[in-house]
Amino acid sequence: MVISGYRCMWLIVMFDLPVDTPAARREYAQFRKKLLQDGFSKMQYSVYIRHCASEENAEVHYGRVERSVPPDGEVRILTVTDKQFGRMRVFWGKRRRPPEQAPAQLELF
Repeated sequence: MVISGYRCMWLIVMFDLPVDTPAARREYAQFRKKLLQDGFSKMQYSVYIRHCASEENAEVHYGRVERSVPPDGEVRILTVTDKQFGRMRVFWGKRRRPPEQAPAQLELF
């Protein structure tokens, strides 16, 4: 989908953070909370996604994730277009399901 010349994007955040100490668990929980507050949705365990109306909007959210990364562990961010996201194959058991649909509403800034 293209909105006013902008390419819609999906941000996929994947992370592996330590939870072996109370402080590490607290940092993990704070990181997850910041993702949720920034509009990300849980796709599966330690994988969160967010739809962005443009590449510029994706960069804003990319920066927010980058600033909230805890000091330990690993965080990866993958950016894909709507078309690429739509070609994802999702299986639940042996049954295939379509990937999540892009939000129907436009984001205004």
